[in-house]
Amino acid sequence: MLECRNVEVIYQRSVLVLRGISLLVGPGQIVALLGANGAGKTTLLRAITGLLPVHDGDITKGTISFQGEDVVGLPADEVVRRGLAQAMERRRVFVDLTVEENLTAAAWSLDRATLRERIDREYERFPDLRRFRTRTAGYLSGGEQQMLAISRALVTSPKLLLLDEPSLGLAPQAVETVVAAVRELKAHDVGVLLIEQNAEVAFDVADHGYIIENGRIARDGTPDELRDDADVREFYLGYRGSGQRRSMREVKHYRRKKRWLS
Repeated sequence: MLECRNVEVIYQRSVLVLRGISLLVGPGQIVALLGANGAGKTTLLRAITGLLPVHDGDITKGTISFQGEDVVGLPADEVVRRGLAQAMERRRVFVDLTVEENLTAAAWSLDRATLRERIDREYERFPDLRRFRTRTAGYLSGGEQQMLAISRALVTSPKLLLLDEPSLGLAPQAVETVVAAVRELKAHDVGVLLIEQNAEVAFDVADHGYIIENGRIARDGTPDELRDDADVREFYLGYRGSGQRRSMREVKHYRRKKRWLS
């Protein structure tokens, strides 16, 4: 469905950010991309969605294909028409519009009957949104805004959902609701590229995972394979060699001594 091959990206014609990224997302597959801040996760999403030019970025090498067709150079609206949707980091809902107005804005081109059907489908997915359908989105909790952001992307019935940091800043119960909704997409053959820093959340839901460091793919494999990797356990799960968890201070210090890209 989505295939990135040896993608390189530069900003402002001089700053190399992605250095030969390759990954694959199949139909109905949930693929996690993990990495620290600045590793290149957001840049890869911009490359896929056609938003790089807005940020003065360019794809200088490699290919990106979606459903067998090259999408490099296509404007963002054309990429969306082909069946790709994104729920951005930190929700990015229209805070001055109601819940239902947010959903309507995402699929304004649909006829009224189809739009109503799609919105009702999202209310079934997230019942809280139905209760708050007339509430201004800016007054929703963080978890409710995340549900709205995901529903706003799904109301277009995409083939692939790019989900950027869905667990960021959410209470555990809200994370569980979001994870359950992501799992449910598999039954409808909707692929998901899940961008996360929380490895536990990512490994819990993903079929396959990639770890990006300094613009390169450092590791990839199934969640079980990644959990068993000594470096992944140290850098992303916070375990000592003895199996005990490290404190966050120890993890941050140890990250400076990473071996896997040397």
